[in-house]
Amino acid sequence: MDNRIYEYVSVFIMAWLFVYGLTPFIIRMANALNFVDKPEARKMHLKSVPLLGGLSVAIGFILLCVYDVSISPGRYMDRPMLGYLLGTVLIVMIGLIDDRRGMRPMIKMIGQFTVSLVFILSNFSLGELKLMFGSIYITLPLLVLWMVGLMNALNFLDNMDGIISGMAGILGLGFFAFALTNTTQANQDAMALMALISLSFAGSTFGFLPYNFNPARIFLGDAGSMFIGYFLSSMGILMAQHAGNRYNDKFFYLMPVLLLSYAIFDISLVSFTRKRDGRHVMQGGKDHSTHRINNVLGSVKVTASIIYTINVLIVLTSIIIFRIGNRQLLMISTSLFAVFFMVFGRKLDQVPIVVPDNQKKQKV
Repeated sequence: MDNRIYEYVSVFIMAWLFVYGLTPFIIRMANALNFVDKPEARKMHLKSVPLLGGLSVAIGFILLCVYDVSISPGRYMDRPMLGYLLGTVLIVMIGLIDDRRGMRPMIKMIGQFTVSLVFILSNFSLGELKLMFGSIYITLPLLVLWMVGLMNALNFLDNMDGIISGMAGILGLGFFAFALTNTTQANQDAMALMALISLSFAGSTFGFLPYNFNPARIFLGDAGSMFIGYFLSSMGILMAQHAGNRYNDKFFYLMPVLLLSYAIFDISLVSFTRKRDGRHVMQGGKDHSTHRINNVLGSVKVTASIIYTINVLIVLTSIIIFRIGNRQLLMISTSLFAVFFMVFGRKLDQVPIVVPDNQKKQKV
């Protein structure tokens, strides 16, 4: 056990140090290549900022994943792991192309759809998919919708310095805590690998955070935000499967929904208010929960701190509920969070926002 603790600590520190050391070189490379995000009406920053942060985080994560497999007993680069890393590479490439040249929403969504299938079909047999929701024709669309939805939710939420890099690190630690809590004699090797991968992700995002916190010296870009969405959604699927198997209760598939509820809340708020007000749902704007909180408080740093605090509370609640293992408690807690976010959303909806021209529907 002491040896495993040493592995956990060393992996987290190595991921943090690697990305923290790599990012300044990525900043210089992005500036040299003019790979920057330029100011626009819908954006917060007033000067060009390097846009290759996602590459830095992904490189650190992938290298540490390879290291995780090499130190995990009985593990090797099998089909699930190769499929997982292939999905990582593909989503980062799609994001980089979008950051550099732009990409039509439908083309981007096809890419996200493909990446989701790569992960799902490499990590689950047809029999396992059938067991989840009774039919592969139900399970597969639900899992793809979950992954594509979260990739877009995190892409949407990447709208302010430090928000999702800090939030992602907290959620990565949440998956690590889940793996520890779920460890039994029968699954200890699988949970140890899940814990190591979660720490690799958390260390990588926290190593990037000092450069991304307000005032940001580099942005994640679509490559980074979609990669974070890919990681969280894929680990959420694994979490749901393990939680359901642990208690032999499919209600525990709600665990990742609870853990990732803030991202779900933000994209739901934005989609509802834009649709209601006759605005374009898929185009960026300053109307997210983060923008509204910042409009009230007038501080990006304080806004980020509030988002971090909410997610820490969600992680702690999720792990305590899983540890107790009570179905009714899970359902009540998920319902309470849903009510809280509805009330919170109604309050934020009353906050005045700036609507750029690109968020207004053109009159015919």
